[in-house]
Amino acid sequence: MLDLKFVREHPELVKEDLRRRQRDPSLVDQLLEMDQRWRISFARQSDLRAGQNRRSEEVARKKKSGEEPSALLNELRQLSEQIREQNEQIHLQADSITRILEKIPNSLHHSVPEGTDESGNPRIRSGGSSPSFSFSPLPHWELAKRLKLFDLERSGKIAGSGFILYTGWGAKLERSLISWMIDFHCQHHGYRELFPPFVINRDTAYGTGKLPDFDDQMYRFQNSDLYLNPTAEVPVTALHAGETLQADTLPLYYVAYTACFRREAGAAGKDTRGLLRLHQFDKVELVKFVRPEDSYLELENLTSEAESIVAALELPYEVVELCTGEIGFSASKAYDINVFAPGVNKWLEVSSCSNCTNFQSRRLNMRFRNPQTGKLEFVHTLNGSGVALPRTVAAILENYQEMDGSVRVPRVLQPYLQVERIQPGS
Repeated sequence: MLDLKFVREHPELVKEDLRRRQRDPSLVDQLLEMDQRWRISFARQSDLRAGQNRRSEEVARKKKSGEEPSALLNELRQLSEQIREQNEQIHLQADSITRILEKIPNSLHHSVPEGTDESGNPRIRSGGSSPSFSFSPLPHWELAKRLKLFDLERSGKIAGSGFILYTGWGAKLERSLISWMIDFHCQHHGYRELFPPFVINRDTAYGTGKLPDFDDQMYRFQNSDLYLNPTAEVPVTALHAGETLQADTLPLYYVAYTACFRREAGAAGKDTRGLLRLHQFDKVELVKFVRPEDSYLELENLTSEAESIVAALELPYEVVELCTGEIGFSASKAYDINVFAPGVNKWLEVSSCSNCTNFQSRRLNMRFRNPQTGKLEFVHTLNGSGVALPRTVAAILENYQEMDGSVRVPRVLQPYLQVERIQPGS
């Protein structure tokens, strides 16, 4: 959430950010109008309290001198009622201010490129090379059917479309990828492993910016304020909610695996085959808590750390910077990592890395005391997929497929799977 004082002092800057994000800039005018009403009401309440104090002092003097204070007491009762009504008005106005602030996304970094959709995301760099095939590469769902890696018919029977039942080597590949990625980030990048709940409460979802903006994408428990976790970013970022962190402990790096659950509302008919768009999927997430002056450098590092996963898997990939029309609600600057899948002939997003500055920590009230100034400041939070599994698995199957229908196992995964190749009938 943005600081109300910042919006007061820089309304045109916030409006311009909203325009760049293709959102309604009149939100700022609505906010400032309600803020002005709140300040008038607050000033009125202060005047009423001052009048109440003066009359209370007069009542005390009259009683001391033996005079009858009944008229003043009647005025005090009227003032008390007016103060009560004014207080209710102030709370209603404050709630309205908060509701409007909730709709305003994070301020964009000045370097974020202009664009309306993914076509406006410039490629920053690329790596790996696409294999050359002497045959027409198959899409991953056909490979998976031949190798019996997942069972769409039975998963549909169990849970419906958008859920995957991994079987045999498919289940082993999924499990091995999770273990390898967590080990890799801990051993090479200094992350601390967590295993958070797969369920979050409303405060956690709200504090990380998923509510109200992401509400239609989350699964909610009936008659409860609990939600299925949409991404490990949410529980891990909320880990230090309400805490004042020690400055000398920063930066903090956490890596966590969770299953993720998303309704994919509005995505009907888009990339529905195989592993390309699911309601439940596995993901390894990277989360950082850092000092404000370090957060943009940490974003570059975070992106490189996620990138190292697809590089180690020897997949063809690209890193793109998200434009103004694509960047997430809570992010100030962000990158996506896409891998190429030759069987579907598409670039598939497997990671999004974002600097959320103090947008989440303000809602979650996560601070540290700056040793130079002695003042409390909000930490900056960053998150990135390190990486998401379904499309990574799809890219592995399609890039490592052989003419005989087998799939070679990436070298880094061979110690985990204990095989070099997944073959039909194995």
